[in-house]
Amino acid sequence: MMEVYNLTRRVAGSNASVLLLGETGVGKEMIASAVHRLSQRAAGPFVKVNCGALSESLLESELFGHMRGAFTGAVSNRTGRFEAAHGGSIFLDEINSTSLHLQVKLLRVLQEREFERVGDTQTIRVDTRVVAASNRDLMDEVEAERFREDLYWRLNVVPIRIPPLRERREDIPELVAHFLNVYSEANERHVVHIQREAMEAMQDHDWPGNVRELQNYVERAVVLAESDELTVDLLPPEMRNGSKRPALGMSAQALDLDTLTQEVVQQGLNDADPDAEDLHSRVVNRVEKELIAQVMQACSGVQTKAATRLGINRNTLHKKLKEYDLDS
Repeated sequence: MMEVYNLTRRVAGSNASVLLLGETGVGKEMIASAVHRLSQRAAGPFVKVNCGALSESLLESELFGHMRGAFTGAVSNRTGRFEAAHGGSIFLDEINSTSLHLQVKLLRVLQEREFERVGDTQTIRVDTRVVAASNRDLMDEVEAERFREDLYWRLNVVPIRIPPLRERREDIPELVAHFLNVYSEANERHVVHIQREAMEAMQDHDWPGNVRELQNYVERAVVLAESDELTVDLLPPEMRNGSKRPALGMSAQALDLDTLTQEVVQQGLNDADPDAEDLHSRVVNRVEKELIAQVMQACSGVQTKAATRLGINRNTLHKKLKEYDLDS
């Protein structure tokens, strides 16, 4: 992490694009914020966009804005996030989720610093620094033809890899102490001590949700604690018993659908920010997209047959295929 901090400080003084790499929950948004705050753009806006939480059409409007009447529901002109971040920085999280069509427009903004709002012909020029993040290997996405190679190289000027929590277990005590202070104050509690067995259990855990998962468990422990100590009985069963939670997909044959659904929702909640307001799109929309994709594959791409299997109208299926960028 000291290497991450040093690289963050060095790159902050430039205007170069930064690509943050790492698993979900490692703290990519924190590093993006640090790049902005340590830069000469610190007085300007810092705009955050979760590219994986919106459909292609909504994301294009969110990023570039739109004109009144550009599409159904566009009742007034709207300023996009790139325009709002003029003079500052924009953080594009989960950029690997963007469609190839949208990637073309992103490449133009990075290279030419200009774009048009949806439904408009007037070109808008911006001075906005781009910090992007991906929880997948973008070169693998390039090889799978899901991500443009030219955009990858334009983003990958200064890559910063943030290691998962299991690779830096020595950070756990300080992180726990920090979150204890934060959530004790937020909940008007006084949990300031950590039982040795509890700390050992946390340092032995693999933390698939990384720092965000740790944050979640500490907040829960503070809320449930009956004394001023975080004890091992306040931790989840899999941590107390030394067992590991089964990875999603690995145990599908051994778990029923209800249990798997609970696991999916819990993972979605662990991955989300504590104050996230996009939980429905983050969890439900992703499950629906995967369901439609698999049924379409099983039906050899025949929409009428797939709609029957799904129990929905064919026009509804057509709209969802377009919304989830599955129509190709």
